[in-house]
Amino acid sequence: MTTRHRFKHIETLEARLAAEAERLRQQASTLPPGAARDEMLRKARQAETGSQMSEWLRSPGLQPPE
Repeated sequence: MTTRHRFKHIETLEARLAAEAERLRQQASTLPPGAARDEMLRKARQAETGSQMSEWLRSPGLQPPE
């Protein structure tokens, strides 16, 4: 059985998703209009949405009942 190599993330999930969205938008801006550019912009929107959802789920307003 192989052992799992653990990796500690320094940044939060939200920060990593936001950085990925920004990277994808920058890369998409260099491409000509077309399917590849649309796909990158779609992935950037997905990353931003994931970041916002994660922030919302971690917000203090969503506490489990006691």
